[in-house]
Amino acid sequence: MDGDSADRLAAENAPVPERVQVGNSPEYVTERKLGQGGFGQVYVGRRVSGGSSRIGPDAYEVALKLEHQSSKACQYGPPHEWHVYQTLKGCYGIPSVHYKGHQGDFYILVMDMLGPSLWDVWNSAGKAMSTHMVACIAVEAISILEKLHSKGFVHGDVKPENFLLGQPGSVDEKKLFLIDLGLASKWKEGTSNQHVGYNQKPDNFRGTIRYASVHAHLGRNGSRRDDLESLAYTLIFLLKGRLPWQGYQGDNKSFLVCKNKMATSPAMLCCLCPAPFKHFVEMVTNMKYDEEPNYSKFISLFDGLIEEPASRPIRIDGALKVGQKRGRMLVNLEDDEQPKKKVRSGSPASQWISVYCARKPMKQRYHYNVSDSRLHQHIEKGSQDGLYISCVASSANCWALIMDAGTGFRSQVYELSPVFLHKDWIMEQWEKNYYITALAGANNGSSLVVMSKGL
Repeated sequence: MDGDSADRLAAENAPVPERVQVGNSPEYVTERKLGQGGFGQVYVGRRVSGGSSRIGPDAYEVALKLEHQSSKACQYGPPHEWHVYQTLKGCYGIPSVHYKGHQGDFYILVMDMLGPSLWDVWNSAGKAMSTHMVACIAVEAISILEKLHSKGFVHGDVKPENFLLGQPGSVDEKKLFLIDLGLASKWKEGTSNQHVGYNQKPDNFRGTIRYASVHAHLGRNGSRRDDLESLAYTLIFLLKGRLPWQGYQGDNKSFLVCKNKMATSPAMLCCLCPAPFKHFVEMVTNMKYDEEPNYSKFISLFDGLIEEPASRPIRIDGALKVGQKRGRMLVNLEDDEQPKKKVRSGSPASQWISVYCARKPMKQRYHYNVSDSRLHQHIEKGSQDGLYISCVASSANCWALIMDAGTGFRSQVYELSPVFLHKDWIMEQWEKNYYITALAGANNGSSLVVMSKGL
Protein backbone atom coordinates (compact mmCIF):
# COMPACT_ATOMS: atom_id res chain seq x y z
CA MET A 1 0.00 0.00 0.00
CA ASP A 2 1.46 3.41 -0.96
CA GLY A 3 1.53 6.45 1.31
CA ASP A 4 -1.50 8.14 -0.25
CA SER A 5 -3.61 4.98 0.09
CA ALA A 6 -2.58 4.52 3.71
CA ASP A 7 -3.41 8.14 4.53
CA ARG A 8 -6.76 7.84 2.78
CA LEU A 9 -7.61 4.65 4.68
CA ALA A 10 -6.63 6.24 7.98
CA ALA A 11 -8.75 9.31 7.21
CA GLU A 12 -11.79 7.19 6.28
CA ASN A 13 -11.55 5.12 9.45
CA ALA A 14 -10.83 7.98 11.85
CA PRO A 15 -13.74 8.54 14.26
CA VAL A 16 -15.51 11.85 13.69
CA PRO A 17 -16.16 14.09 16.72
CA GLU A 18 -19.47 13.43 18.47
CA ARG A 19 -19.95 17.17 18.93
CA VAL A 20 -18.73 19.99 16.72
CA GLN A 21 -18.06 23.62 17.51
CA VAL A 22 -15.74 25.67 15.28
CA GLY A 23 -14.99 29.35 15.47
CA ASN A 24 -17.96 31.17 16.98
CA SER A 25 -20.47 28.58 15.80
CA PRO A 26 -23.14 27.02 18.00
CA GLU A 27 -22.46 23.49 19.22
CA TYR A 28 -23.82 20.67 17.07
CA VAL A 29 -24.33 16.97 17.70
CA THR A 30 -22.99 14.86 14.84
CA GLU A 31 -25.76 12.59 13.57
CA ARG A 32 -26.27 10.44 10.47
CA LYS A 33 -23.87 10.39 7.57
CA LEU A 34 -25.19 12.02 4.40
CA GLY A 35 -22.45 11.06 2.01
CA GLN A 36 -18.77 10.74 1.24
CA GLY A 37 -16.74 11.80 -1.76
CA GLY A 38 -13.19 12.37 -2.79
CA PHE A 39 -13.04 15.46 -0.61
CA GLY A 40 -14.44 14.67 2.81
CA GLN A 41 -17.47 13.27 4.57
CA VAL A 42 -20.78 15.01 5.19
CA TYR A 43 -22.90 14.51 8.30
CA VAL A 44 -26.07 15.99 9.72
CA GLY A 45 -25.32 18.37 12.56
CA ARG A 46 -28.15 19.09 15.00
CA ARG A 47 -27.87 22.14 17.19
CA VAL A 48 -27.56 21.31 20.89
CA SER A 49 -29.72 24.25 21.91
CA GLY A 50 -31.57 27.07 20.20
CA GLY A 51 -32.00 27.43 16.49
CA SER A 52 -35.05 29.00 14.95
CA SER A 53 -34.81 28.42 11.20
CA ARG A 54 -34.17 25.73 8.61
CA ILE A 55 -31.38 27.59 6.81
CA GLY A 56 -28.82 30.22 7.73
CA PRO A 57 -26.38 30.57 10.64
CA ASP A 58 -29.23 30.14 13.15
CA ALA A 59 -30.50 26.88 11.63
CA TYR A 60 -31.29 24.05 14.03
CA GLU A 61 -29.97 21.49 11.53
CA VAL A 62 -26.92 21.91 9.29
CA ALA A 63 -24.60 19.94 7.05
CA LEU A 64 -21.15 19.29 8.53
CA LYS A 65 -18.42 18.63 5.98
CA LEU A 66 -15.39 17.06 7.66
CA GLU A 67 -12.03 16.47 6.03
CA HIS A 68 -9.25 14.67 7.86
CA GLN A 69 -6.03 16.64 8.22
CA SER A 70 -4.01 13.73 6.78
CA SER A 71 -5.90 13.78 3.48
CA LYS A 72 -4.07 14.87 0.35
CA ALA A 73 -6.17 18.03 0.06
CA CYS A 74 -5.04 19.16 3.54
CA GLN A 75 -1.31 18.54 3.30
CA TYR A 76 -0.63 22.30 3.24
CA GLY A 77 -3.33 23.34 5.70
CA PRO A 78 -7.04 24.01 5.20
CA PRO A 79 -8.42 22.38 2.05
CA HIS A 80 -8.50 24.30 -1.23
CA GLU A 81 -12.29 24.09 -1.14
CA TRP A 82 -12.37 26.57 1.75
CA HIS A 83 -10.77 29.26 -0.40
CA VAL A 84 -13.19 28.57 -3.24
CA TYR A 85 -16.27 28.84 -1.01
CA GLN A 86 -14.90 32.06 0.49
CA THR A 87 -14.36 33.57 -2.97
CA LEU A 88 -17.81 32.46 -4.15
CA LYS A 89 -19.64 33.70 -1.06
CA GLY A 90 -23.11 34.80 -2.14
CA CYS A 91 -22.75 33.32 -5.64
CA TYR A 92 -26.07 32.20 -7.09
CA GLY A 93 -26.68 28.45 -6.76
CA ILE A 94 -23.76 27.82 -4.38
CA PRO A 95 -24.75 26.76 -0.83
CA SER A 96 -23.79 29.07 2.01
CA VAL A 97 -20.96 28.28 4.41
CA HIS A 98 -21.66 29.82 7.82
CA TYR A 99 -18.74 28.64 9.92
CA LYS A 100 -15.43 26.87 9.38
CA GLY A 101 -12.58 25.77 11.55
CA HIS A 102 -10.32 23.00 12.82
CA GLN A 103 -11.35 20.56 15.54
CA GLY A 104 -9.30 17.55 16.56
CA ASP A 105 -8.04 15.86 13.40
CA PHE A 106 -10.60 17.47 11.09
CA TYR A 107 -11.15 20.60 9.07
CA ILE A 108 -14.87 21.34 9.28
CA LEU A 109 -17.34 23.41 7.22
CA VAL A 110 -20.78 24.24 8.63
CA MET A 111 -23.18 24.67 5.72
CA ASP A 112 -26.87 24.92 4.93
CA MET A 113 -28.66 21.60 4.90
CA LEU A 114 -29.95 20.73 1.44
CA GLY A 115 -32.26 18.09 0.01
CA PRO A 116 -31.84 15.20 -2.44
CA SER A 117 -29.39 15.19 -5.33
CA LEU A 118 -30.53 14.86 -8.93
CA TRP A 119 -29.16 11.31 -8.77
CA ASP A 120 -31.46 10.59 -5.81
CA VAL A 121 -34.45 12.12 -7.59
CA TRP A 122 -33.70 10.17 -10.79
CA ASN A 123 -33.28 6.94 -8.84
CA SER A 124 -36.45 7.34 -6.79
CA ALA A 125 -38.43 8.20 -9.92
CA GLY A 126 -37.74 4.81 -11.45
CA LYS A 127 -34.50 5.91 -13.12
CA ALA A 128 -36.34 8.20 -15.50
CA MET A 129 -37.03 11.93 -15.71
CA SER A 130 -39.48 13.80 -17.90
CA THR A 131 -38.26 15.96 -20.75
CA HIS A 132 -39.79 18.98 -19.03
CA MET A 133 -37.87 18.37 -15.81
CA VAL A 134 -34.56 17.80 -17.57
CA ALA A 135 -35.09 20.95 -19.63
CA CYS A 136 -35.67 22.94 -16.43
CA ILE A 137 -32.53 21.40 -14.94
CA ALA A 138 -30.63 22.33 -18.11
CA VAL A 139 -31.45 26.03 -18.10
CA GLU A 140 -30.98 26.47 -14.35
CA ALA A 141 -27.70 24.52 -14.32
CA ILE A 142 -26.40 26.62 -17.21
CA SER A 143 -27.30 29.73 -15.23
CA ILE A 144 -25.51 28.46 -12.11
CA LEU A 145 -22.41 27.63 -14.16
CA GLU A 146 -22.47 31.09 -15.72
CA LYS A 147 -22.43 32.71 -12.28
CA LEU A 148 -19.65 30.38 -11.13
CA HIS A 149 -17.60 31.06 -14.27
CA SER A 150 -18.09 34.81 -13.89
CA LYS A 151 -16.20 34.53 -10.58
CA GLY A 152 -13.23 33.02 -12.42
CA PHE A 153 -13.73 29.36 -11.45
CA VAL A 154 -14.67 26.16 -13.23
CA HIS A 155 -16.26 23.41 -11.15
CA GLY A 156 -14.37 20.43 -12.55
CA ASP A 157 -16.81 17.69 -11.49
CA VAL A 158 -20.28 18.43 -12.86
CA LYS A 159 -22.54 15.38 -12.41
CA PRO A 160 -26.01 14.46 -11.05
CA GLU A 161 -24.65 13.75 -7.56
CA ASN A 162 -23.32 17.30 -7.26
CA PHE A 163 -26.59 19.07 -8.06
CA LEU A 164 -28.90 19.16 -5.02
CA LEU A 165 -32.37 20.54 -4.45
CA GLY A 166 -33.34 22.52 -1.36
CA GLN A 167 -34.82 20.87 1.71
CA PRO A 168 -38.22 19.21 1.12
CA GLY A 169 -41.02 21.37 2.49
CA SER A 170 -38.91 24.53 2.48
CA VAL A 171 -39.22 27.54 0.19
CA ASP A 172 -36.14 26.26 -1.65
CA GLU A 173 -37.34 22.70 -2.27
CA LYS A 174 -37.44 23.34 -6.04
CA LYS A 175 -34.25 25.37 -6.14
CA LEU A 176 -31.09 23.86 -7.62
CA PHE A 177 -27.69 24.06 -5.92
CA LEU A 178 -24.22 23.03 -7.07
CA ILE A 179 -22.00 21.48 -4.38
CA ASP A 180 -18.54 19.93 -3.88
CA LEU A 181 -15.93 22.46 -4.98
CA GLY A 182 -12.93 20.28 -4.17
CA LEU A 183 -11.88 20.10 -7.83
CA ALA A 184 -12.70 23.71 -8.70
CA SER A 185 -9.91 25.62 -10.41
CA LYS A 186 -9.28 29.08 -11.83
CA TRP A 187 -9.85 29.59 -15.54
CA LYS A 188 -8.55 33.17 -15.55
CA GLU A 189 -5.61 34.94 -13.98
CA GLY A 190 -6.42 36.85 -10.81
CA THR A 191 -4.84 40.19 -11.70
CA SER A 192 -4.92 40.36 -15.49
CA ASN A 193 -8.28 38.62 -15.99
CA GLN A 194 -6.65 36.83 -18.92
CA HIS A 195 -7.50 33.19 -19.60
CA VAL A 196 -4.96 30.84 -18.05
CA GLY A 197 -2.54 29.39 -20.56
CA TYR A 198 -3.22 26.05 -22.21
CA ASN A 199 -1.43 23.07 -20.69
CA GLN A 200 -1.74 19.31 -20.90
CA LYS A 201 -0.65 16.56 -18.52
CA PRO A 202 -2.08 13.33 -19.95
CA ASP A 203 -1.52 11.37 -16.74
CA ASN A 204 -3.41 13.93 -14.62
CA PHE A 205 -7.12 13.06 -14.83
CA ARG A 206 -9.49 15.03 -12.60
CA GLY A 207 -13.22 14.45 -12.34
CA THR A 208 -15.67 11.56 -12.69
CA ILE A 209 -14.99 9.23 -15.61
CA ARG A 210 -18.63 8.85 -16.68
CA TYR A 211 -19.31 12.59 -17.03
CA ALA A 212 -15.86 14.08 -17.66
CA SER A 213 -15.17 15.93 -20.89
CA VAL A 214 -12.90 14.41 -23.51
CA HIS A 215 -10.44 17.21 -22.74
CA ALA A 216 -10.33 16.14 -19.08
CA HIS A 217 -9.56 12.56 -20.10
CA LEU A 218 -6.65 13.87 -22.17
CA GLY A 219 -5.26 15.83 -19.22
CA ARG A 220 -5.94 19.28 -20.63
CA ASN A 221 -6.37 22.27 -18.34
CA GLY A 222 -9.96 22.70 -17.21
CA SER A 223 -11.88 25.56 -18.80
CA ARG A 224 -15.50 26.62 -19.08
CA ARG A 225 -16.18 24.28 -22.00
CA ASP A 226 -15.44 21.26 -19.78
CA ASP A 227 -18.15 22.09 -17.22
CA LEU A 228 -20.64 22.51 -20.07
CA GLU A 229 -19.65 19.24 -21.76
CA SER A 230 -20.04 17.42 -18.43
CA LEU A 231 -23.44 19.06 -18.01
CA ALA A 232 -24.45 17.82 -21.47
CA TYR A 233 -23.60 14.23 -20.47
CA THR A 234 -25.46 14.73 -17.18
CA LEU A 235 -28.61 15.85 -19.00
CA ILE A 236 -28.54 12.95 -21.45
CA PHE A 237 -28.04 10.51 -18.58
CA LEU A 238 -31.03 11.92 -16.68
CA LEU A 239 -33.15 11.83 -19.82
CA LYS A 240 -32.19 8.40 -21.19
CA GLY A 241 -31.01 6.65 -18.01
CA ARG A 242 -27.71 5.53 -19.50
CA LEU A 243 -24.69 6.76 -21.42
CA PRO A 244 -23.08 4.67 -24.20
CA TRP A 245 -19.76 4.35 -22.36
CA GLN A 246 -21.08 2.86 -19.12
CA GLY A 247 -19.97 -0.62 -18.10
CA TYR A 248 -16.23 -0.52 -18.66
CA GLN A 249 -14.04 -1.95 -15.88
CA GLY A 250 -10.36 -2.35 -15.16
CA ASP A 251 -7.24 -0.22 -15.07
CA ASN A 252 -7.79 1.15 -18.59
CA LYS A 253 -11.41 2.16 -17.95
CA SER A 254 -10.69 5.87 -18.43
CA PHE A 255 -8.99 5.24 -21.77
CA LEU A 256 -11.85 3.07 -23.05
CA VAL A 257 -14.49 5.57 -21.93
CA CYS A 258 -12.60 8.43 -23.57
CA LYS A 259 -12.27 6.45 -26.80
CA ASN A 260 -16.02 5.73 -26.77
CA LYS A 261 -16.89 9.38 -26.13
CA MET A 262 -14.72 10.44 -29.06
CA ALA A 263 -16.41 7.87 -31.30
CA THR A 264 -19.97 8.85 -30.29
CA SER A 265 -21.46 11.63 -32.39
CA PRO A 266 -24.05 14.04 -30.91
CA ALA A 267 -26.69 12.40 -33.10
CA MET A 268 -25.85 8.95 -31.71
CA LEU A 269 -25.65 10.19 -28.13
CA CYS A 270 -28.96 12.04 -28.36
CA CYS A 271 -30.87 9.43 -30.36
CA LEU A 272 -34.61 9.73 -29.52
CA CYS A 273 -33.98 12.90 -27.47
CA PRO A 274 -35.67 16.20 -28.38
CA ALA A 275 -33.57 18.25 -30.80
CA PRO A 276 -32.47 20.93 -28.29
CA PHE A 277 -30.36 18.39 -26.41
CA LYS A 278 -28.49 17.40 -29.56
CA HIS A 279 -27.86 21.05 -30.44
CA PHE A 280 -26.54 21.70 -26.94
CA VAL A 281 -24.15 18.73 -27.17
CA GLU A 282 -22.95 19.91 -30.59
CA MET A 283 -22.27 23.42 -29.36
CA VAL A 284 -20.42 22.61 -26.15
CA THR A 285 -18.27 19.81 -27.60
CA ASN A 286 -17.18 22.18 -30.37
CA MET A 287 -15.98 24.98 -28.08
CA LYS A 288 -12.38 26.15 -28.09
CA TYR A 289 -10.25 26.11 -24.94
CA ASP A 290 -10.61 29.82 -24.15
CA GLU A 291 -13.94 30.47 -25.88
CA GLU A 292 -16.52 32.63 -24.11
CA PRO A 293 -19.66 30.47 -23.71
CA ASN A 294 -22.89 31.95 -25.03
CA TYR A 295 -24.96 31.02 -21.98
CA SER A 296 -28.00 32.95 -23.18
CA LYS A 297 -28.04 31.05 -26.45
CA PHE A 298 -27.65 27.72 -24.64
CA ILE A 299 -30.61 28.56 -22.40
CA SER A 300 -32.76 29.67 -25.34
CA LEU A 301 -32.35 26.23 -26.92
CA PHE A 302 -34.68 24.77 -24.29
CA ASP A 303 -37.39 27.49 -24.36
CA GLY A 304 -39.82 25.33 -26.29
CA LEU A 305 -39.57 22.47 -23.79
CA ILE A 306 -40.38 24.46 -20.65
CA GLU A 307 -43.99 24.71 -19.53
CA GLU A 308 -45.87 27.30 -17.49
CA PRO A 309 -44.42 28.34 -14.09
CA ALA A 310 -47.05 26.51 -12.05
CA SER A 311 -46.02 23.13 -13.46
CA ARG A 312 -42.25 23.56 -13.32
CA PRO A 313 -40.59 20.90 -11.12
CA ILE A 314 -37.44 23.05 -10.85
CA ARG A 315 -37.30 26.80 -10.28
CA ILE A 316 -35.51 28.58 -13.12
CA ASP A 317 -35.01 31.98 -11.49
CA GLY A 318 -31.39 32.22 -12.58
CA ALA A 319 -32.16 31.27 -16.16
CA LEU A 320 -34.86 33.94 -16.37
CA LYS A 321 -32.39 36.56 -15.14
CA VAL A 322 -29.91 35.52 -17.82
CA GLY A 323 -32.64 36.01 -20.40
CA GLN A 324 -33.64 39.42 -19.06
CA LYS A 325 -30.06 40.62 -18.86
CA ARG A 326 -28.89 39.61 -22.30
CA GLY A 327 -32.00 39.08 -24.35
CA ARG A 328 -32.84 35.65 -25.65
CA MET A 329 -31.52 34.60 -29.02
CA LEU A 330 -34.01 32.72 -31.15
CA VAL A 331 -32.57 29.44 -32.26
CA ASN A 332 -33.97 27.34 -35.08
CA LEU A 333 -34.63 23.91 -33.58
CA GLU A 334 -35.59 22.11 -36.79
CA ASP A 335 -34.25 18.58 -36.84
CA ASP A 336 -32.58 19.08 -40.21
CA GLU A 337 -30.72 22.23 -39.22
CA GLN A 338 -27.01 21.93 -39.93
CA PRO A 339 -24.59 23.44 -37.40
CA LYS A 340 -22.49 26.27 -38.73
CA LYS A 341 -19.31 24.89 -37.18
CA LYS A 342 -17.66 21.56 -37.55
CA VAL A 343 -18.78 19.34 -34.68
CA ARG A 344 -17.50 16.12 -33.20
CA SER A 345 -18.50 13.58 -35.80
CA GLY A 346 -18.07 10.38 -33.83
CA SER A 347 -15.07 9.33 -35.90
CA PRO A 348 -11.63 9.45 -34.29
CA ALA A 349 -9.73 12.51 -35.49
CA SER A 350 -6.04 13.26 -35.26
CA GLN A 351 -6.50 16.43 -33.24
CA TRP A 352 -8.12 14.41 -30.44
CA ILE A 353 -5.35 11.85 -30.05
CA SER A 354 -2.57 12.08 -27.47
CA VAL A 355 0.04 9.33 -27.18
CA TYR A 356 1.65 9.32 -23.77
CA CYS A 357 3.37 6.86 -21.46
CA ALA A 358 2.95 7.60 -17.76
CA ARG A 359 5.40 4.94 -16.60
CA LYS A 360 7.96 5.78 -14.01
CA PRO A 361 11.62 5.66 -15.19
CA MET A 362 12.38 2.07 -16.07
CA LYS A 363 15.34 -0.18 -16.71
CA GLN A 364 15.86 -0.81 -20.39
CA ARG A 365 18.56 -2.02 -22.81
CA TYR A 366 18.83 -2.62 -26.52
CA HIS A 367 20.94 -4.84 -28.79
CA TYR A 368 21.46 -4.45 -32.54
CA ASN A 369 23.35 -6.25 -35.33
CA VAL A 370 22.76 -9.48 -33.43
CA SER A 371 23.41 -12.66 -35.42
CA ASP A 372 21.31 -15.80 -35.07
CA SER A 373 24.06 -17.52 -33.09
CA ARG A 374 24.29 -14.74 -30.47
CA LEU A 375 20.56 -14.10 -30.07
CA HIS A 376 20.02 -16.59 -27.23
CA GLN A 377 22.98 -15.19 -25.26
CA HIS A 378 21.56 -11.64 -25.22
CA ILE A 379 18.03 -12.75 -24.38
CA GLU A 380 19.17 -15.05 -21.59
CA LYS A 381 21.32 -12.33 -20.00
CA GLY A 382 18.40 -9.88 -20.10
CA SER A 383 16.05 -12.46 -18.62
CA GLN A 384 18.43 -13.02 -15.69
CA ASP A 385 18.28 -9.26 -15.05
CA GLY A 386 14.47 -9.21 -14.99
CA LEU A 387 14.05 -7.83 -18.51
CA TYR A 388 11.56 -8.95 -21.14
CA ILE A 389 11.57 -8.41 -24.90
CA SER A 390 9.26 -5.54 -25.81
CA CYS A 391 10.21 -5.01 -29.45
CA VAL A 392 12.16 -6.77 -32.23
CA ALA A 393 13.29 -5.73 -35.71
CA SER A 394 15.53 -7.06 -38.46
CA SER A 395 17.95 -5.53 -40.97
CA ALA A 396 20.38 -7.29 -43.31
CA ASN A 397 19.54 -10.64 -41.67
CA CYS A 398 20.59 -9.39 -38.23
CA TRP A 399 18.31 -8.71 -35.29
CA ALA A 400 17.62 -5.74 -33.04
CA LEU A 401 16.03 -6.20 -29.60
CA ILE A 402 14.62 -3.87 -26.99
CA MET A 403 14.30 -5.37 -23.52
CA ASP A 404 12.91 -3.60 -20.47
CA ALA A 405 11.54 -4.16 -16.97
CA GLY A 406 8.30 -2.26 -17.49
CA THR A 407 6.38 -4.56 -19.81
CA GLY A 408 4.20 -6.14 -17.14
CA PHE A 409 4.96 -9.62 -18.49
CA ARG A 410 5.59 -12.47 -16.07
CA SER A 411 6.67 -15.14 -18.55
CA GLN A 412 8.00 -15.13 -22.11
CA VAL A 413 9.07 -17.57 -24.84
CA TYR A 414 10.53 -16.97 -28.29
CA GLU A 415 11.18 -18.92 -31.48
CA LEU A 416 13.81 -18.25 -34.14
CA SER A 417 12.55 -20.08 -37.22
CA PRO A 418 14.08 -20.50 -40.70
CA VAL A 419 10.60 -19.84 -42.16
CA PHE A 420 8.37 -16.82 -41.71
CA LEU A 421 6.14 -17.66 -38.76
CA HIS A 422 6.33 -21.16 -37.38
CA LYS A 423 2.58 -21.80 -37.24
CA ASP A 424 2.66 -25.05 -35.27
CA TRP A 425 4.87 -23.55 -32.56
CA ILE A 426 2.64 -20.48 -32.28
CA MET A 427 -0.50 -22.59 -31.90
CA GLU A 428 1.22 -24.74 -29.29
CA GLN A 429 2.04 -21.62 -27.22
CA TRP A 430 -1.50 -20.32 -27.58
CA GLU A 431 -2.67 -23.49 -25.86
CA LYS A 432 -0.41 -22.49 -22.94
CA ASN A 433 -1.96 -18.98 -22.83
CA TYR A 434 1.00 -17.22 -24.40
CA TYR A 435 0.22 -14.48 -26.93
CA ILE A 436 2.29 -12.81 -29.62
CA THR A 437 3.79 -9.56 -28.32
CA ALA A 438 6.56 -8.96 -30.88
CA LEU A 439 7.68 -10.39 -34.20
CA ALA A 440 9.96 -9.58 -37.13
CA GLY A 441 11.04 -11.18 -40.39
CA ALA A 442 14.51 -11.17 -41.98
CA ASN A 443 15.44 -10.79 -45.64
CA ASN A 444 16.36 -14.48 -45.87
CA GLY A 445 12.84 -15.55 -44.87
CA SER A 446 13.57 -16.41 -41.24
CA SER A 447 11.47 -14.99 -38.43
CA LEU A 448 11.65 -14.19 -34.72
CA VAL A 449 8.40 -14.52 -32.78
CA VAL A 450 8.07 -13.49 -29.12
CA MET A 451 5.08 -14.65 -27.08
CA SER A 452 4.29 -13.53 -23.53
CA LYS A 453 1.73 -13.78 -20.77
CA GLY A 454 1.00 -11.92 -17.60
CA LEU A 455 -0.10 -8.48 -18.79
